[in-house]
Amino acid sequence: MIELYDKDKKELNRKSSKGNQLKFERDGIWYKADYTGYEGLAEYVVSHLLMKSSLDASEFVTYDQEEIIYKKQVYMGVSSKDFLKDGEQLITLERLFVNIYGNGLNSMIYKTREHEDRLKIIVTKTENLTGLRNFGVYMAKMMAIDAFFLNEDRHTHNIAVIMCSDGSYRYCPFFDQGAGLLADTKMDYPITSDMYELIDSVEPKTFCQDFDEQLDIAETIYGSHLRFTFSKNDVNAILENAYGYEQAEIDRVRNIVFEQMRKYRYMFKQ
Repeated sequence: MIELYDKDKKELNRKSSKGNQLKFERDGIWYKADYTGYEGLAEYVVSHLLMKSSLDASEFVTYDQEEIIYKKQVYMGVSSKDFLKDGEQLITLERLFVNIYGNGLNSMIYKTREHEDRLKIIVTKTENLTGLRNFGVYMAKMMAIDAFFLNEDRHTHNIAVIMCSDGSYRYCPFFDQGAGLLADTKMDYPITSDMYELIDSVEPKTFCQDFDEQLDIAETIYGSHLRFTFSKNDVNAILENAYGYEQAEIDRVRNIVFEQMRKYRYMFKQ
């Protein structure tokens, strides 16, 4: 448990359709408090399952559970290490495109009719602006993560690159998984609702409104680059270490992951 204060609180320009989650930073550690449900549990579970995948540890942010005291109120949430080095800046694609073109990427995407062309715009223009290569592979990995874990809040305000102190760019690790796993129990996904109906209702926000379409497009153009190695026993072990949440929330997360393991069996093939 950690007590945090106004001096630790951070106001970020990264917008979310899920409201203003409390965020803090102290001594190189970031903290996020739950706001709409069990976001912290989702962040914790997703990142620890990604440890058992083909991703390198540097490709994603690891989140650990945290109890946060702020203004005498206790919140569940997560903590993570700051992944920026001295002199680096995290720049969202939305901000990057506004700075260069005067128009945001989101409006540019949705003025384009074909979904394949929307993804190509994201990839080619980002590569042109940053000098990064294989951004399509990066997006394919991201679309696989988001589809599997049902992250509905992946938009141009939380896809980012890192600008180094010399003006060059490097890839940003995958972050912000708190909107996954039907974590929003206050507004959109009540804990008492049918899980399978809720899964069918979730829509992404990256370049179309269907997870499987986004994933199919990304993997058709740029290939399939994510494989998981975890088992149901691994999922159970991670959830056994979770604390501070209702059993109904723990059980729903478990059942969602098991259902997605069934649906995306190909991601587990070696």
